[in-house]
Amino acid sequence: MNVLLTKPFRPLILAAAMLVSVFLVSPRAEAKPPDFNGGVLNEYTYEEVFFLTGQPVTFKGKATVSEKESNNQLTSTYRFTLDGPNGAKLTRSVVFVADLEKREDKGQTTSNSAIKSFTEKVTLGDKTSYTLDDYQFSQGTVIDNRPASDYYSGNIVGRKIYKVKQGTSKEEKLVTVHFTGRNMGYENFWGATETQLIDYEIVMPNGQSGFVTSKVADSKTKRLQYEPHDPSLSSFTGGHAVVSESNMIGEYTYNLPYGGGTGKIKLSQERTPKIERLIVPKFRDLNSHWAKDHIEKLYSLGVFDESTQFFSPNTPMKRYQYTVGILKAVDIRVLEDPKSKKKVAKTSIFKDVSAKDPDYLYIESAVQKGIVTGVTPDTFNPNGPITRVQAVAILVRALGMEGRAPSPGFKTHYADDRKIADWAKDSVYVATELGLISGDQFNRFNPNEPLTRAQAAKLTDRFLDFLENDLKQNYRDDVFFFN
Repeated sequence: MNVLLTKPFRPLILAAAMLVSVFLVSPRAEAKPPDFNGGVLNEYTYEEVFFLTGQPVTFKGKATVSEKESNNQLTSTYRFTLDGPNGAKLTRSVVFVADLEKREDKGQTTSNSAIKSFTEKVTLGDKTSYTLDDYQFSQGTVIDNRPASDYYSGNIVGRKIYKVKQGTSKEEKLVTVHFTGRNMGYENFWGATETQLIDYEIVMPNGQSGFVTSKVADSKTKRLQYEPHDPSLSSFTGGHAVVSESNMIGEYTYNLPYGGGTGKIKLSQERTPKIERLIVPKFRDLNSHWAKDHIEKLYSLGVFDESTQFFSPNTPMKRYQYTVGILKAVDIRVLEDPKSKKKVAKTSIFKDVSAKDPDYLYIESAVQKGIVTGVTPDTFNPNGPITRVQAVAILVRALGMEGRAPSPGFKTHYADDRKIADWAKDSVYVATELGLISGDQFNRFNPNEPLTRAQAAKLTDRFLDFLENDLKQNYRDDVFFFN
């Protein structure tokens, strides 16, 4: 048996949802820290730390976030009503507008944000008040729209000027906050993470400066969990459930020479998980098979749509079924026919694939998105076996990472590198670096061998694990804990 995975397969943590018909589009997961103040929230509570007094003051309360997109503009509205110690209050309302430019020819989107309106007031227990008088803000973001996942990176710069009044005094002083930062994240059907890093300089009325760094990460994940069924007199023994989870972690590091000195404050909020049960597989030829768990997980998700009691794990996987399965697995949006009162017969892009097939649009979408090609310009060979190298190329193209390979002319480390076609070298190299594949006991990749249905299940399972776990590790843990 050829090995396709390089590291031990940990319990699969991936997003899952019952896959529906071609024309129903499920939204990708979204993760986004609220505003740019380092705070964290769950469904009930928002929490942040205020530093303008010279001492860290923690506020908690309600926060609402709403977004509306229209005419290539995204309007984000944040409202906060918070309480602090000794009767302190913080109220804030901020509206940002982002202009979106979608470049279909490049597969990218740029977003440039500015502030539209703002109000903010902080009142402490001793009646000292901080009122936001001026707010300048700019954020630029580039989003690389890939078939299986979007990846993005942004830069943030801004300035806030607060009027400070103490008690009943009519004298007003100014405190200025300069801030710069960056954010990075990914977003796909199975999970999403955004990490935000911002540095603040607080300039007091006497010219002294304090410094604060905030780090906050918002992550949304879904993991597939096996649920046993205890009764012995039953038609099934157990099944899988999807557990959707979401949490935010935050950390402030501060240096306030004129007041609170130096320190570090950590915040964390978790949302209540949601559970969804999936269909139960009942294959009769998997009881002792090494790929049983991989196959049953994917069947429960709807990636495999078998109508018999036999999966036939050791037979070759067909090109058509593998391509459709991958697109279903990552919920890639298919191309819908334009609505028209007059029905026009659709013409297939391949002469050996019927446009009337219920999964045809997945094939057409895969071709138009550059995930797969035919064996010739007008034939797909749908019932032919998919080879190992073809399967790996589909995965890497779906991720949009084939460009991460070295300049042409390189060799992979596999003993049979010469058997890997030039068109597939990039995908094989990247898949190996990402930990999706490895060679057999003789370090051979065996690119032209047919992929069995069991091997396809294991490879797809690992692919989904990468989309959720590996990306989360890279975008949250690696950035948050090592910056």
